Amino acid sequence: MAQVRYGIEHEVAFRRADGAFADFTNTAFDELQGIVDALPEDPADYPDLRIGDQGIKRKRWYVEGFERFDESGALVRCDPKGVEIRTRIHDSVEAAVRALADDLAALEREARSRGLEPYPIGFNPVRSSYPIVPALNAWERAHRTASPEERTAHLHMVTHGPDLNLSVAGLNGAALVDAGAKLTHYSPWLVPLAFSSPFRDGAPWGGLSARTAVRTGLRPAAMVFLEPGSPHAFASDPSLTQPARLAAEVGRIEFKAFDACPDPELYGELLSLLTGLVLDDSLPGRRRTPDAALHRHVAVEGLADPETHAATGALLDAAERALSDRPADLARLGSLRERWRARECPATAMLARHALLS
Repeated sequence: MAQVRYGIEHEVAFRRADGAFADFTNTAFDELQGIVDALPEDPADYPDLRIGDQGIKRKRWYVEGFERFDESGALVRCDPKGVEIRTRIHDSVEAAVRALADDLAALEREARSRGLEPYPIGFNPVRSSYPIVPALNAWERAHRTASPEERTAHLHMVTHGPDLNLSVAGLNGAALVDAGAKLTHYSPWLVPLAFSSPFRDGAPWGGLSARTAVRTGLRPAAMVFLEPGSPHAFASDPSLTQPARLAAEVGRIEFKAFDACPDPELYGELLSLLTGLVLDDSLPGRRRTPDAALHRHVAVEGLADPETHAATGALLDAAERALSDRPADLARLGSLRERWRARECPATAMLARHALLS
């Protein structure tokens, strides 16, 4: 049985007691930072987690946003979009999910005491874009064109989703790149299981994932982290490979295209599915960059589309074959198959609640 380790990065949006969505237009960085400041710091979280250049990411929780700099590169402000939770690296899906659930509960308790509550949604429901005001200065322009991800960083200000991370012992650089290319190819039939963004600009937009429609293609579906200087790294737009920024990242496969999910258990099911697809040796598809047009197509109907439903079912089949000696993963895939069979995703329940209240 292959040894696999896991981590979850979960982006949390908030709404206020009056129902208003909390974003960069009505929420200050310091308001969210106050919540983070009240949560515990654990030195044992490192070296698994990266602190970053500005020191904002000092805990498992940190305020995520768009950083602005002066002409010399000094941080001026950070416009917030929410709080990200990062787990340490765990030896099982169960441990990663449990850690996320515990940290989400702690965040919820502290946020509620300050008039905010976590709001699981994949896309800002009231505005579709983040205006960069004032325009980027010369230093910022150079910084924001250093990579495809920096160039499109403003897009993430209206989207919320997880990075689901796994590392499989024994995979070399070529195998890692192959796994990332496989997940990138099959991403359009994976993401409908987690769609949770049926609203945009204050109303249903006619689809299930505004996040997928706006983001995927310009931003990566999957990314692999290689040893710095690896001969298997290559440039693409968006990126598929990145040099690891700390030792714990080397060998990490990161799937980035799912919408934010309301239940950490669904992340566990999706991690098992990703594990099966990485271990699979039968699926032929590979892409270095996501198929943006196909993602936009799938974002509308999701699993209600017969071809999409069939393709997602085939991925579940392949994952089950690859996980035949992993009963816990098979059990989670069984739960995911029930969601697939019912053509359910979080967005369908969100739209049903909206219809009842309308």
